[in-house]
This record gives sequence, structure tokens and C-alpha cells, in this order.
Amino acid sequence: MDSINKQQPEDNFKDLGGPEAITKIKELVDSAKSCFFISNIKTGIPASIRPMSVQKIDDEGNLWFLSAKDSHKNSDIAHDPMVHLLFQGSAHSDFLNIYGIAQITDDKEKIEELWEPILKVWFTEGEDDPRISVIKVEPTEGYYWDNKHGSAIAFVKQLVGAAIGKTLDDSIEGKLKV
Repeated sequence: MDSINKQQPEDNFKDLGGPEAITKIKELVDSAKSCFFISNIKTGIPASIRPMSVQKIDDEGNLWFLSAKDSHKNSDIAHDPMVHLLFQGSAHSDFLNIYGIAQITDDKEKIEELWEPILKVWFTEGEDDPRISVIKVEPTEGYYWDNKHGSAIAFVKQLVGAAIGKTLDDSIEGKLKV
């Protein structure tokens, strides 16, 4: 039985490292804006999963979040700093899987840098709310699934492939090493 990859006339795998990996992470996170933030991955059964919005990705590829000091997530991280982040930017592309090490801080300068007015929904006292903490996730490894040439070209290739009975898939995937 042939797999889809054996029928593929193109190379659809490309591992990325260093600056190229960071660029891909930024691109995919910008597309998704939010993720499933999974904690308790080593010490808890089951793992703890919740949606979170990324506030920033820095030039080293670190992902920054704001969180309540008294949240279950912060408690989980205090016991086990390993986290797993899952992103989906669209129905057919822009998928990202990141494992990383989380650190919690209450750095006021970083809170000010990451603050957005909509966050007052969770932190009712504004950026000076004493419950705010910062979570920095430093990626240790990752994997991505995307399109090489954008969604429009990927769609056209799929239509042509279906019409001629050949796998014409514009997807690209690979490991990320920051």
C-alpha cells in the first residue's frame, strides 16, 4: 500500500533551525494568535489544557504570555516547567507544535510591554493588577505543517491533482530547532 508521501512528486519535508526556525514560529503564531497551552505534561494525569493568547514572540523565539498568579496554570508550571503549545492558524495550514520550558516572573517592565487594554477583562485593576504574572516559554523543540506557496496555490494544486488523479500537495512540514 502506497502512502501519500510516496505518490508525492515534490519534496514536502524541510527541517528548520536557528533564525529560519524562529521566523517560521513567528509566522505561524501570528497566523493563529492563540494556542492550546498544555501544562502538567510530565507530572499530571491528565495534562491540563487551556486556550491562551500569545502576547509576544521575541527575537530568540521565546513566547510570552500574561497569566494570573493564582491560576492552575501557574501552579502546574511551578511543579513542572515543561509545557506543550498547539497552534492552528487555518483549517488547512499554519499548524505548529512547540515543546518548551516555562518560567514565571512578575517583572513590571515586561507586564507593561505586553499589556493590552482587552486584558482588563481578566485583570480588572489594569496593568497594575497585583495578580498579573508573566510566563516566558523557551522552545526546546517543535514541528510545523504549512503550505509552501500560500493557501490559494495549495488549493489550486489540490484541485488539479484531484482532476488528474495525482497527489499534488503544496504542503511542507518539518522539525524546528531554535
